[in-house]
Amino acid sequence: MERLQKVIAQAGIASRRKAEKLIEDGRVQVNDKTVVELGTKVRPGKDKVTVDGVPLDREAPVYYLFYKPRKVLSAANDDRGRTTVVDYFPEVKERIFPVGRLDYETSGLMILTNDGEFANELMHPKNRVPKTYIAKVKGKPSPQQLKQLERGIELEDGKTAPAKVKFKTGDKKKDTSIIEVVMHEGKNRQVRRMFEAIDHEIVKLKREQYAFLTLDGLNAGESRPLKPIEVQQLRESAVTKPSKKS
Repeated sequence: MERLQKVIAQAGIASRRKAEKLIEDGRVQVNDKTVVELGTKVRPGKDKVTVDGVPLDREAPVYYLFYKPRKVLSAANDDRGRTTVVDYFPEVKERIFPVGRLDYETSGLMILTNDGEFANELMHPKNRVPKTYIAKVKGKPSPQQLKQLERGIELEDGKTAPAKVKFKTGDKKKDTSIIEVVMHEGKNRQVRRMFEAIDHEIVKLKREQYAFLTLDGLNAGESRPLKPIEVQQLRESAVTKPSKKS
């Protein structure tokens, strides 16, 4: 017997967290009866599980690296008809979804998969998978302000974790700066809100690296399958490391 949300995630329908939301919303049926209790357990392969009336069939796992353009939604679908990252994979038959999010105006590296457990491993904040962003901001942040960002800065939903922040270059005529930020958190619009908190609005934002993966060889809107060794290395990079005692 396994928890229903785990079975849904392993089937590639959604991450475990989103599977829990599907259950709570009454969109999951077990043996033709709607289930809304998160503690429900089922017998994989024996109990009939459907999501929105569609039988749950385990798919072979697939993994893609994608260069998300600006003005594309980080979602599998959108009820307002906006272009989503999944729209760039019309030939993929599996029910893939993005691992985490990049906001609508942000471009850069994303991973898409139908492997819910894999997605959970990468997104769990304790696993500290590093992500590298390049931000073009208005003005020139002072060294003290950059140190603020590195140490962690108070936002409305709590203090950010320590990050690596590096001034790359500046344009005096346009009064802009290019800043590199390496962080492992993924709060909503976090990088943008961090710079807003020090009064330097982001003009352009791009995620250039996810763990060891880069966008080398890809243009905006293009993708490639991840190699098995890359999937393995991502899993290894997401293993929680015990904190060192002082």
